[in-house]
Amino acid sequence: MRLLPVDDYIERMSQAPAVPKNVRRHHDREIIALAVPAFGALVAEPLFVLADSAIIGHLGTPQLAGLGIAAALLSTAVSVFVFLAYATTAAVARRVGAGDLPAAIRQGMDGIWLALLLGLAVVAVTLPTAPWVVDAFGASDTAAPYATTYLRVSSLGIPAMLMVLAATGVLRGLQNTRTPLYVAVAGFTANVVLNVVLVYGAGLGIAGSAWGTVIAQCGMAAAYLVVVVRGARRHGASLRPDAAGIRASAQAGVPLLIRTLSLRAILMIATAIAARLSDTDVAAHQIILSLWSLLAFALDAIAIAGQAIIGRYLGAGDTEGARAACRRMVQWGVASGLVLGILVVAARPLFIPLFTADDAVHDTLLPALLVVALSQPIAGVVFVLDGVLMGAGDGPYLAGAMVVTLLVFAPVALLVPVLGGGLTALWWAMTLMMAIRMLTLWLRTRSGRWVVTGATR
Repeated sequence: MRLLPVDDYIERMSQAPAVPKNVRRHHDREIIALAVPAFGALVAEPLFVLADSAIIGHLGTPQLAGLGIAAALLSTAVSVFVFLAYATTAAVARRVGAGDLPAAIRQGMDGIWLALLLGLAVVAVTLPTAPWVVDAFGASDTAAPYATTYLRVSSLGIPAMLMVLAATGVLRGLQNTRTPLYVAVAGFTANVVLNVVLVYGAGLGIAGSAWGTVIAQCGMAAAYLVVVVRGARRHGASLRPDAAGIRASAQAGVPLLIRTLSLRAILMIATAIAARLSDTDVAAHQIILSLWSLLAFALDAIAIAGQAIIGRYLGAGDTEGARAACRRMVQWGVASGLVLGILVVAARPLFIPLFTADDAVHDTLLPALLVVALSQPIAGVVFVLDGVLMGAGDGPYLAGAMVVTLLVFAPVALLVPVLGGGLTALWWAMTLMMAIRMLTLWLRTRSGRWVVTGATR
């Protein structure tokens, strides 16, 4: 099979003719306007955990260990429901493209009501089961009480966290990523201040940190609701819960939930395999995974722009605009991946010492890190096309494609320790996983079946 040049590859992928420079510049401005604030908001989110870790770390090792366990459980629970943002973005953007702002906001309110109901259900399950979940996670006798306390208190903020996800999707669909950035920065600042005051000033310890996060999350949710409610009143959209609309939002989210669970399973398998190799391998793997997640934030910002832009074009019935935007975003994805890969290689002497001074971990880390750098252009295409198909509301295909990817990746990854491979081999398996994702997404995008116009899919 003949290898295609990048431009030819992109052209075939979107099946769109070349566009004039002024049109490309228009797409560039749209992508930058949406992606840059989105990146800022994405980076602000993990800073919550970092701030909590820095503050709790001064209380003692058991408290910090308890926070680590509870934070991992909470982040997993919340990430499972990320479809609240993705599905809402696509649905609202289509209505915006169709010129029906009241319906767009109404669609967003259905997502917010769904988030509230799901959040209350998670709280009802978490409060009584927190000690058992912490124990099942392998917490030590000294860390378990702190993990249980933090998990129980912080779970009270889960409804607000999920409402923030849904409301973020509403504003992204409305082509507004600046407000989520402002809210995220304000929430982070409030979280730091509240943590210091409640942990040390009020002497509440780890419970104070949890309460500070809950209050900050509730404040963020309230800020979003003010913006959405004002928009609803301005455009005459109803704020009342609508059973049919909530049910439709849930149905649209199920495929994306399957996709997310499959991706989480891939990451869990990779970590489990690294743990079976050696302590050195799992330590190096954790460092690489953290860096990989940071790189994903940068690429995910372009994907978020793709969700909003593609949904709007398809809602407006502009198929050529959608195809041209898809092509331009893939070019951005490839270029961003190349830049990030070069930065990883060039900056490795600077950031590796920040994570470890262990020469064994360093020697294990370096070759695997080079594999990650080489795979970034692939990751750029994957994230962009993922966002394009999400914006098109093509959730069922995304779910099926991710399940296929999981089924291919799992046996390959399991063979790594059997065949005597190390961490580098594991990350080659992760690169294979990304290549499979790129292939499945490329086939779908090239087919044109994602191009479905109208206010609803």
